[in-house]
Amino acid sequence: MFDIPAMTWTLTAVLLLGGTYHLLQTVRSRHLTARVNNTLHALMNTLMAAMLWNVLPSTMLAQIALLAGAALWFIIQAIARPEFKILCVSTQGRLKCLYHSLTMAAAALMIAMMARTTGHAQADGTPMAMPMPAAHHTMTSAPHNSAAATSTGTTTFDHLPALAIPLTVLFGAAAVIFLVLLLRHRTAKTTSRHMATPRHFTRSEHALEALGAAIMALMFATMTA
Repeated sequence: MFDIPAMTWTLTAVLLLGGTYHLLQTVRSRHLTARVNNTLHALMNTLMAAMLWNVLPSTMLAQIALLAGAALWFIIQAIARPEFKILCVSTQGRLKCLYHSLTMAAAALMIAMMARTTGHAQADGTPMAMPMPAAHHTMTSAPHNSAAATSTGTTTFDHLPALAIPLTVLFGAAAVIFLVLLLRHRTAKTTSRHMATPRHFTRSEHALEALGAAIMALMFATMTA
């Protein structure tokens, strides 16, 4: 997805680190809902890491369906009635579930967008996850195929910036918000509420959310060109 291998390796490491964190939380959680939520986050991080390397392209429909189902699951939690204590009940919890629903839906959309670019590249005989410039097709294909590839590529990718730009801005803003929350927790005084919920867990969660949002913004930014 990126022309710089170091960038791809770095993002892969961060995504796998986040997935590992959620897997550990799945094991430690005593509530079924928390286990399901953390498992879905771990799967999302793993699928995004695989997408960076265009791994398992034949299962893209299954990946999209899984992430779409996860998005629906978090929406259900966000709008659930207050008496369902195992779901999101507080305002902060509902907002968190809505955000996680958005991240799942955005990941599904990103995989769908990558599937179209991959399919276009493979149709032209180019084993690349991202579309190649028109000049490349001109040099490697017959003249009539080159014109068709350029026309098809223009039609296929014209809509990408319209979807990717607002999502880039949205997740960039989310990264800033989570970073602010992280810094606030570093300076906040310990209260009885903080004693009930360990501060290191909250800081870790906010740090991973900030990193995850930044990665989403960066990945969508590559699709705006």
